[in-house]
Amino acid sequence: MAVPKRRTSRARRDKRRAHDALRPPARATCSNCGAPRAPHRVCPSCGFYRDRVVIETEPE
Repeated sequence: MAVPKRRTSRARRDKRRAHDALRPPARATCSNCGAPRAPHRVCPSCGFYRDRVVIETEPE
């Protein structure tokens, strides 16, 4: 079984983990109502996508 000859230093370990942080989900604003929504998805509040009604939603 392979065993490391030297202990991995804190600097080397942390450099490897530099890209492991979680990022917040991407957000875009709806061009129709201005509500936040996920990019390339239908707006959940008004049902618009690319300036067209895709799903019917009940008026607020």
